[in-house]
Amino acid sequence: MQTNPFAFCIFAAMKCNLDTYKGIHPGKIVDKRLKSINLSQRKFAESIGEHSQSINAVITGRRPLTTELSIKIERALGYDEGFLLALQAYYNVTEYKRKETGLLIKGVPNIRRMLFWDTDFDKIDWGRYRRFIVQRVFERGTEEEKEEIIRFYGIQQSDIANYKPTNLYRIRAYTKEV
Repeated sequence: MQTNPFAFCIFAAMKCNLDTYKGIHPGKIVDKRLKSINLSQRKFAESIGEHSQSINAVITGRRPLTTELSIKIERALGYDEGFLLALQAYYNVTEYKRKETGLLIKGVPNIRRMLFWDTDFDKIDWGRYRRFIVQRVFERGTEEEKEEIIRFYGIQQSDIANYKPTNLYRIRAYTKEV
């Protein structure tokens, strides 16, 4: 079986683009492209024979991209066939994982609210922002709060090092000077 090196190069370039945009709704990519060529959503919708409301719903993320619309947009904007639809699939997977993670985390850890002074404590998505929350508690929390967050998320002792804050050197340097 002989392979076409040109086809491999095209696939590799498409894969690279997909890796760059994984998890982003394809509507954002389309919106950015339309703005770069100074084309309104209404004019674009007319040019591909679609309703402007449909294009707007896809661009704002209120509606998933269908196969038919994906092909029309890809042809009009010069994207590889299947590129936007693949982005939609990756976006769907990302959203599913986000929802799944959120459902696994129940309740609120017993930590001080002021650790999260820069956000509304009652609206924190404890599943989605797990890494940030653990890093913040490890950075600014007491030993009891660190133990609580380890218990709350079920973090193994071997994984604790992965959550150490990256700017700890700044905190230590500042506390030594004071």
